Amino acid sequence: MLKTLFGAVLALFAAAAFAAVDVNKADMAALDSVKGIGPALATKLLDERKKGNFKDWNDLIDRVSGVGSGNAARFSAAGLTVNDASYAGAASTAAKTASKTAASPKATTAAQKIAKPQASTR
Repeated sequence: MLKTLFGAVLALFAAAAFAAVDVNKADMAALDSVKGIGPALATKLLDERKKGNFKDWNDLIDRVSGVGSGNAARFSAAGLTVNDASYAGAASTAAKTASKTAASPKATTAAQKIAKPQASTR
């Protein structure tokens, strides 16, 4: 019984941690809770929102310096929304990032670092 209650409370906290934060409704603390958004960017978002709500993700990207499609995808994946909508480019940007990581020179370099047997000098 206690385990079930503990599990339910834990699930509730997990759901709250991943709750969407809408940029047009959020305060400083809510924006700062999104992974990747610190106090400086949260301030930029709030200052720009004072001029008018963001219409969509492209409007946010155009109006806020420091937010491009890559950051928009990361913020969306972390729970940020604009008018309750996730960033449409998030899936394609994530796929591009994954393919770049797989084909990166670092991956090849790591494979090349596998120790080669030393030739015997006897």
